[in-house]
Amino acid sequence: MKAHPTWPDADAERYRRAGYWSGRTFGSYLRSWAGARPGHLALVDGDRRWTYAELDAAADRLALGFRSLGVERGDRVVVHLPNRAEFVLAWFGLQRIGAVPVHAMPGHRRTEIEHMVRVGEAAAYIIPDRHARFDHRELARQLVDDLAKEAAGTPPCRVVVCGDPGAHRDFTRLEDLYGPTVPSGLGDDGAESSDLALLLLSGGTTGLPKLVPRTHDDYAYNARAAAGICALDEDSVYLAVLPIGFNFTLACPGVLGTFMSGGTVVICPDPSPQTALRLIDERRVTITSLSPPLVPYWLEEAEHGGHRLDSLRVLQVGGARISADLARRIGPELGARVQQVFGMAEGLINLTRLDDAEEAACTTQGRPISPDDEILIVDAEGRPVTDGEPGELLTRGPYTPRGYYRAEEHNRRAFTPDGFYRSGDLVRRTPSGNLEVVGRIKDQINRGGEKIAATEVEEHLLTHPAITAAALVGAPDAQWGERPVAFVICQGQAPGSRELASFLKQRGLAAYKAPDEVIAVDRLPLTAVGKIDKQALARRLPRP
Repeated sequence: MKAHPTWPDADAERYRRAGYWSGRTFGSYLRSWAGARPGHLALVDGDRRWTYAELDAAADRLALGFRSLGVERGDRVVVHLPNRAEFVLAWFGLQRIGAVPVHAMPGHRRTEIEHMVRVGEAAAYIIPDRHARFDHRELARQLVDDLAKEAAGTPPCRVVVCGDPGAHRDFTRLEDLYGPTVPSGLGDDGAESSDLALLLLSGGTTGLPKLVPRTHDDYAYNARAAAGICALDEDSVYLAVLPIGFNFTLACPGVLGTFMSGGTVVICPDPSPQTALRLIDERRVTITSLSPPLVPYWLEEAEHGGHRLDSLRVLQVGGARISADLARRIGPELGARVQQVFGMAEGLINLTRLDDAEEAACTTQGRPISPDDEILIVDAEGRPVTDGEPGELLTRGPYTPRGYYRAEEHNRRAFTPDGFYRSGDLVRRTPSGNLEVVGRIKDQINRGGEKIAATEVEEHLLTHPAITAAALVGAPDAQWGERPVAFVICQGQAPGSRELASFLKQRGLAAYKAPDEVIAVDRLPLTAVGKIDKQALARRLPRP
């Protein structure tokens, strides 16, 4: 049984004939970029820089190091690094041997990482030593020790540390994987363009997030098509502000689209507006990407910080819907064109175009990047709605996979029999052809672009000794778009939000998933079929 469904042969052949799928791997792409522009600046992280030739050589050296650890073609490797150049170097080193990076987010903790390692049967786990006051080495030690006890005699999950491995002698420093020399002609270990290139994380609508399989063919097209719409070229400078592991930051067009266009990627080590706007000034950044909650802080810093921002041409905003009023301020106050991005790790990417009317750019979430993106907008019974009417967005196309990784049962619910992905997003099509996102049918909370699966958090809440029933709902929030609120039935006094955040942290849950507010209730309302009525709970919340 395959780990995930693939495109039907007829569709795959059609995408190849149309030129969407190039038949090349990311390892071969990097080799060709280095050959075409060896001395051009590719990557900047603080005072460190790499030309395309140096990036290619670093990938070769790391590829040999990963092989020395026993990582082979097709092996999955969880990459849990924050924004630093090593994410890019390790990513291409893995691609060079045909291994598959699994993208963890910086805020993920034991619960999420264990899920990725188990489902992906990871051969290795790459971490920083410490980041944001958290010691990732201890998380890794606890995880690999538990896995080793469960599966004695199986190959261990090797831990690679960017920085100091500390007292953990069997952890490997990433820096020690660089071999001194590289044999000429190091290839991609037989990798094919139809192979898995990476595993992204879904937003997660039921329980833990699903793994989204992306091939070299489809993901390269994703990045290339987005780069074309954004008019990137060798003079483009992209600032990676949001986590590089996000699909948005990596390939919409992001890091990979910039490389494909011959431009330069600058790493932003933290998302603070002071750091980001300083780098825009110093590195003459032309394009970057933000989530809506960051925009007001950028506008404030632009007004008072004294930064030169005349190089910034495009500010992409995505991950959640931005208010039209806030979007309208970007042009006058930052001097950049706003571009809305509405997409998903499962494939479909929508961009407003740089020549769209200002009103469309500020009020809609764009249109698909590929001529062969198929869009259906349907009602609750699956019937197409007329333009202007809201309905659920269904999609399939040359970069939308036909199923999740090792999730056969869920795939039967998330995809139609003819391969359309049920996004769960409620949209309507405007007269211009752009889409406007009006809501979701999924039980998911979008806190400033961070997707929180209500079911997952509720399962953890129910382990608290005082809580007998729980429901997590999204409350409207002026800053974050939504914030998680827990309605709980308790024996005795209900825990406060701080106590509950500490409890969930001890259980290994990412901090952003903790409820911002806890409301004790005597009962939870039920629907006619006996399920918790979250719409009724949401009506009890104050509007912003």
